[in-house]
Amino acid sequence: MSRGLFITGTDTGVGKTVVAAGILRMLKGKGLDAVPVKPVQTGAVLGSDGLVAPDLQFCLAAADIEPSWDEMKLMAPYVYEPACSPHLAARMARNYPELPDIRACTQKLLQKHQAVVMEGAGGIMVPLNETETMLDLMQALKYPVVLVSRLGLGTINHTLLSVQALRNAGIDLIGVVFSRTEPSQQESQFIEDDNPKTIAQFSNVKVLGNIRYLSDLDASDDKVWGCFEEDLPGLSSILEVIGTNNG
Repeated sequence: MSRGLFITGTDTGVGKTVVAAGILRMLKGKGLDAVPVKPVQTGAVLGSDGLVAPDLQFCLAAADIEPSWDEMKLMAPYVYEPACSPHLAARMARNYPELPDIRACTQKLLQKHQAVVMEGAGGIMVPLNETETMLDLMQALKYPVVLVSRLGLGTINHTLLSVQALRNAGIDLIGVVFSRTEPSQQESQFIEDDNPKTIAQFSNVKVLGNIRYLSDLDASDDKVWGCFEEDLPGLSSILEVIGTNNG
């Protein structure tokens, strides 16, 4: 059975990569042969063999996966050096992401592996090319989606709008993971405590977990992930959906 999970966010820098890596690592720990996919990476780093997708590398390190070079190309088919919106980086490179190509890459991976954990770029409505957005990619793949959101001030509006956009597009939204991307401040703790409750109340969306701030982001260090499963009690919901998804 072909299976997939899509990790999207309310914005850029909300912690999608950490959440994707943590979920991937946990799925591997449950015995599922899952691999990461970063279909479009901007802000890539130039290495000895060309551009390297840092988000993909983080996920691979977290799950202790060492793919072949051919599989790496399937996991990150579109990689750009400028740190900007995918459509702009692609325009500069004269090489736009194509949805059928991304889908073909994932299908090839799924011929060898049980599941893929795909991380989007930026937020839901980020343009991929001159006519299509990240939301169009989600619709094309038909994978269930996990939405990653900040805990701080302003997240209610961003999260509720994102949930609405996903549901209007017919996306299977599993739930929301809240991620702390910086240390909590005591004076704003009451806001962080209330936001998940308020978002759940107004959107009727399931809160899958609240990921604490990780000060050390060494993906290969077991200590980094020691509390991740504790912070993500909704993993059972993710496993249930992936197990019944035809991808």
